[in-house]
Amino acid sequence: MSLKARIAQLREQIEQHNHRYYVLDDPNVPDAEYDRLFRELQTLEAQHPELLTSDSPTLRVGGAPLKVFNEVQHRTPMLSLNNAFSEAEVRAFDARIREALGVDEVEYAVEPKFDGLAITLTYRDGVFVQGATRGDGNVGEDVTENLRTVRDIPLRLNEPVAELEVRGEVLMFNRDFELLNEVQRAKGEKAFVNPRNAAAGSLRQLDSRITAARRLSFFAYGMGHCAGLELPGEHHQQMALLQHLGIAVAHQRRLVRGVSGLLEYFSDMGRLRAELPFAIDGVVYKVNDMRLQQQLGFVSRAPRFAIAHKFPAEEASTTLLAIEIQVGRTGALTPVARLAPVFVGGVTVTNATLHNEDEIRRKDVRIGDTVIVRRAGDVIPEVARVVIGQRTNEAREFVMPTLCPVCGSHVAKAEDEAVSRCTGGLYCPAQRKQALLHFASRRAMNIDGLGDKLVEQLVDANLVRTPADLYRLGLLAVVELERMGEKSAVNLLAAIEGSKRSTLARFIFALGIRNVGETTAKDLARYFGSLDKLLAADEAGLLKVRDVGPVVARSIVDFLREPHNREVVEQLRACGVVWEEHEMPVATGLPLSGKTFVLTGTLSALSRDQAKEKLEALGAKVGGSVSKKTDYVVAGSEAGNKLDKAKELGVRILDETQFMELLAQLPPPG
Repeated sequence: MSLKARIAQLREQIEQHNHRYYVLDDPNVPDAEYDRLFRELQTLEAQHPELLTSDSPTLRVGGAPLKVFNEVQHRTPMLSLNNAFSEAEVRAFDARIREALGVDEVEYAVEPKFDGLAITLTYRDGVFVQGATRGDGNVGEDVTENLRTVRDIPLRLNEPVAELEVRGEVLMFNRDFELLNEVQRAKGEKAFVNPRNAAAGSLRQLDSRITAARRLSFFAYGMGHCAGLELPGEHHQQMALLQHLGIAVAHQRRLVRGVSGLLEYFSDMGRLRAELPFAIDGVVYKVNDMRLQQQLGFVSRAPRFAIAHKFPAEEASTTLLAIEIQVGRTGALTPVARLAPVFVGGVTVTNATLHNEDEIRRKDVRIGDTVIVRRAGDVIPEVARVVIGQRTNEAREFVMPTLCPVCGSHVAKAEDEAVSRCTGGLYCPAQRKQALLHFASRRAMNIDGLGDKLVEQLVDANLVRTPADLYRLGLLAVVELERMGEKSAVNLLAAIEGSKRSTLARFIFALGIRNVGETTAKDLARYFGSLDKLLAADEAGLLKVRDVGPVVARSIVDFLREPHNREVVEQLRACGVVWEEHEMPVATGLPLSGKTFVLTGTLSALSRDQAKEKLEALGAKVGGSVSKKTDYVVAGSEAGNKLDKAKELGVRILDETQFMELLAQLPPPG
């Protein structure tokens, strides 16, 4: 046997043993024999490094530390699931599904909801090439090297699939969690609170050797992109296919029919929960038929065809010592209960959310009460209820402040909202970092290079308090920042200077007025034509703008009546931020008013943003998804599911040539 063939044979044998040990929990060789094979492979690869490949099991021990995790754009978004916490909510979910499909009973695939970290694995030609965290659903972190160390993630599939994206959960088994904490305590280091925290902390290590030393596990729950493999038409069958390819899936998964089957499975898993070798915080129900899943589609950032049914949270009683107000990055005032320490849900809790003033009133929570604390969803501590029978005469009612406790700005609360908010968005220190990041973002003032880390440094060093301070920064101050050489500082200051020439729409959007998104900012700029006219507008005047209703109008008025915000706006103008202005247009209809367009694929003549701007300038609304209300779908090259949906609904489709001809035929706006 040749050296190359022996190395290939060793890799195959070791991976088979890994699968039997870590996935099937059924090893068929002694540890010593496994160690002998592993050492032989390590020795041969060290002697012949040209034969080392990315799918070698020896890479599971980890490599040199990284400086930072790279970002990964998910090919298809990693969506969250909506939650159900009661039988009634599960029954309502099933009723919605049956009504949407027009059937009397639905078959569901059901499985445990692992309490871990969602990840995606990418295989090309059957070889593992990339792994990433969920992140914000669209962009995650590249943790490929760390995932190579997870021994039940195969580095090579049992079949050479051209391309396959596997979605699943990394977690830590209870026994491995206990062993890790024993090691932590023996080294005099802090123990982890629970297996999920341990798994998340272990996976996000820049040094993959640390990850390798902490035994993580993986279970798949679905697929993303796939090429070169015919997928079965049912979710349950797809999970079986993943198992055939060597991917670990939950043994506890089942097929059930109707809501009675869902509730029976939930009850069964609740009884089994304490006996399972890993933590779960509920179960997941999915419509089994993939064709029906596609028909049901998605709502916001969650699928309509699936839901997570969460187990009841653990509870404990304690004394509410005080209620303090936290001001969040978006200006929301959140009452926080300061509690006598209590152990609940595996952690010691001293603070718990009270959500908002309405919730305090509804639950009749008072300072000094004995309260029941719950870890909602096993994660976020909250005050669930008051033990009224133990209330004393000293218990005091809570009063929500009318001024922001951080900056003193007026506190506003919309009629249809439960949350009170600080209106000093451009001035309030609690909102400072978020306000600056939004101001500098690509669709606002577009200051290239001004990201999270840099904003944090500028604020922490007290160099920038409001967006206007950005335009007063000098080279010497910026050069002193961490990891900021002279060239980078010059580039940043040039980007800030370049942002001074903008558009009124971008400037309005950059102010970060609540409920004023990019489209509304364009509508305001188009209608008023100048900032002074907008600043002078009252609520009645704002309501004349297209798509501006009472809630948006009130948000604008609240923001602009705050002197702190007006002062920052004037400072920005004084710093040289300018844009072209025009007279308010005569009230005539724009050529595409009332029409809704959806863009899909790539246009050669225009970017997506340019096409959107042209359509909006002509009065059209540009939507993100296709529905019966869509008038046109503009399909460029490599058009995706939106094109299929348009054909299905009979929506008129324009190719790029037809779209450009339409734009050319219409009179220019204004």
